[in-house]
Amino acid sequence: MQDAFQMKAWLVSRNSIQERLSVEYGVRTAVRAVARNFRGGGQNMRITKTRAIRLGGLVVGGGAPVMVQSMTNTDTRDVDATLAQIERLAARGCEAVRLAVPDEAAAGALRAIRAGTPLPLIADIHFDYRLAVAALEAGVEGLRINPGNIGPSEHVDKVVDAAKAHKAVIRIGVNSGSLEKPLLKQYGGPCPEALVQSALGHVRLLERRGFYDTKISLKSSSVLDTIASYRLLHETCDYPLHIGVTEAGGLLRGTVKSSVGLGILLHEGIGDTLRVSLTADPAEEVTVAWEILRALGLRSRGPEIISCPTCGRTEIDLFALARAVEERLSQSTADIKVAVMGCVVNGPGEAREADLGLAGGRDKGIIFRKGEVIRSVKGQEALLAAFMEELQTLLNEKGQPA
Repeated sequence: MQDAFQMKAWLVSRNSIQERLSVEYGVRTAVRAVARNFRGGGQNMRITKTRAIRLGGLVVGGGAPVMVQSMTNTDTRDVDATLAQIERLAARGCEAVRLAVPDEAAAGALRAIRAGTPLPLIADIHFDYRLAVAALEAGVEGLRINPGNIGPSEHVDKVVDAAKAHKAVIRIGVNSGSLEKPLLKQYGGPCPEALVQSALGHVRLLERRGFYDTKISLKSSSVLDTIASYRLLHETCDYPLHIGVTEAGGLLRGTVKSSVGLGILLHEGIGDTLRVSLTADPAEEVTVAWEILRALGLRSRGPEIISCPTCGRTEIDLFALARAVEERLSQSTADIKVAVMGCVVNGPGEAREADLGLAGGRDKGIIFRKGEVIRSVKGQEALLAAFMEELQTLLNEKGQPA
């Protein structure tokens, strides 16, 4: 009975917000039936599709695979350094790249960058509409810009006209740290409703000009606010959503926050593109993003590496072995499962589904395929060398000799 009352109250509250946002902002909305299952306060959402748009040669939304995105941290004016980083991102599996365009010199470099990479490029623009137009003329496939922040109506007109002419996508990117002052005053600070209202206000400016090749992001450093914001927006409109937790932190904390927040959203069917924002090498963002998708069974790329957490029975330097294997396979796209185990007693059995695995003891280690032992080797260095030989053989069989 209490669950039914909670569900009714929640739906009344959400519906009133949706109705108010739709009426106030005139945004074309999709009526979404939301299935709620209250189990200990939890909420499971029915998966619904967003509309499909095109970012260069890629389809975004409409049930297309979730796309992995990152952002360069090079000086965009340095064409060689930027292209080198984009190449490294592509090798990790990045499918679209955002670049900061702070001035005319950066905008002037975009044409050469566009010519040097096959990945779709998204120009990150703040305030200056002329940089947006210049970026589109240089051939970028998308903009990240908030039309309400680029000045008078005629400036918005020019950006939209250029986007239409070049068949580019515009991403509305709302951040909790830069919400409009009236919204902060209205809601008493950044909150999910304020983020959604801000986004839909910017979207309305595009829709009034007949532009619908739009995707939206709502960024907060709070995992819970991020989840709530995207849930509300997902119910309110059918534009594709770019998901991420902003300012998530370094490699460890940022990975944890992004995995929790993005994992929940993706499991609920929310999110068409994603970026894992880390204070780290952008290539690490791409690796973490793919591991999130793999863990949810949404997409996979490259080898899956499993390893045990070690215990008192471990008599080899399993950490060093695992790092060496991970480094060897860091850029492989082979669809294989590899196991690095610390116990010769349980290792083969626990990792019997692995295409190739190793397990080590005090005096020897074993190498196995699908749970069957194929080699026994003495000494850790010899074990690693023998394992790398077998790994190369497996990669050759999979058509990846490098």
